[in-house]
Amino acid sequence: MAQQAEAEAEAEAEAEAEAEAEAQAKSKSKSHAPAPRAVVVGGGIGGLTAAVALLRHGWRVTVLERSPTLAPVGAGISLAPNALRALDVIGVGDEIRELAAWQGDGGMRTPDGRWVSRTSAAALADRFGDPLVVLHRAALIDRLAARLPEGTVRTAAPATLVDPGNGTRPALVRTPDGHLEAELVVGADGIHSGVRQALFPRHPGPVHSGFTTWRFVIPAPELRFAAHETWGRGRIWGTQPLQDGGIYAYGAAVAPPGERADDEKQELLRRFGDWHDPIPALIDAVGPLDVLRHDVQHIAEPLPAFHGGRVALLGDAAHAMPPTLGQGGNQAIEDAIVLAHHARPEGSEPAAYTADRKPRTTAIARKAVQVARLNLMSNRAGIAVRNAAIAALSKAGPALFLRSFDGIADWRPPGQPYASPEVRNPQRTL
Repeated sequence: MAQQAEAEAEAEAEAEAEAEAEAQAKSKSKSHAPAPRAVVVGGGIGGLTAAVALLRHGWRVTVLERSPTLAPVGAGISLAPNALRALDVIGVGDEIRELAAWQGDGGMRTPDGRWVSRTSAAALADRFGDPLVVLHRAALIDRLAARLPEGTVRTAAPATLVDPGNGTRPALVRTPDGHLEAELVVGADGIHSGVRQALFPRHPGPVHSGFTTWRFVIPAPELRFAAHETWGRGRIWGTQPLQDGGIYAYGAAVAPPGERADDEKQELLRRFGDWHDPIPALIDAVGPLDVLRHDVQHIAEPLPAFHGGRVALLGDAAHAMPPTLGQGGNQAIEDAIVLAHHARPEGSEPAAYTADRKPRTTAIARKAVQVARLNLMSNRAGIAVRNAAIAALSKAGPALFLRSFDGIADWRPPGQPYASPEVRNPQRTL
């Protein structure tokens, strides 16, 4: 009997040893397994942010950019507190905060120069915990690209989604150099996204928003002015300082799609040349070839989802919106951070990403369309009522006026430390 008990104990010990050895072997195999593969289609702000965030989560990342360089299309971009907090997650937030140039007052004006509303950089930072930073798009692109290992970004590399994949099959992307398999494909290829078209071929795509925009950046370190946006009849103008002494200026006007002028500088003078200072001087100073003009489009019919198979869409590819809230690039940055938070190589569909992002971006896109109708209205009586209402809000106090950005600029990324509602700007306390 004692011998039997001893034999049973020995057998049990051997079984435990075998189980432990098997567990160690599995653990070792898992630790030596290659990192999951992610292919990001598009090397703009959203795509590069996603690449950096996924890299930090242990993914092997390849970025495919159609253009021959990463030089961005566009002049400037404004980053609100929500985007700055998102950039904190990948360690870029404070670098961008250092580029903040708007330190004083600003607000909305009429074409003759009268102030309709006033606010300040301090009021915005006090309410939302961070400043509004206006900077060159290239400055942000450079800082994001610098965080990617050499060889991560492939330029002059158009990409086509061949197969979105599923839980048992990787996604497949075709490039000029061959096919790439991936556990995750990120469609960050802009408003005319080929990845979106492949996922949702019956979706109508973007529609014309009813207006066109002009943008440029010029050096003007000697010029002093208060940051402003000026609203006229069917036209708006914005002038924002940059930290390097440059000025980011933009205009918008109601116009049919495809309309163009032989000389866009002269077109700006025709439309805005009799507006208040410094607008005419800025237009005079820019070279005709330095003025960028684009028709504005947006996705009016929301996509059924921001994902399909092993593919996720972000930024303009998912929810293109008019620039009237200044949130297009900001929402792309948010998308990228949230996608990396939810991305799981073993999952067949990043459904949690859609559930997290679709309601928020749909609401913001709709609000941007509403604001476009408000600030580009042409009816004189309506303009008078609009300006009076905005002036009343401004006189009631900056906090009341800024309340329209509640739910937008106060967003926090998922996970710690921003998961705590008490933490307004944890970058300062870490």
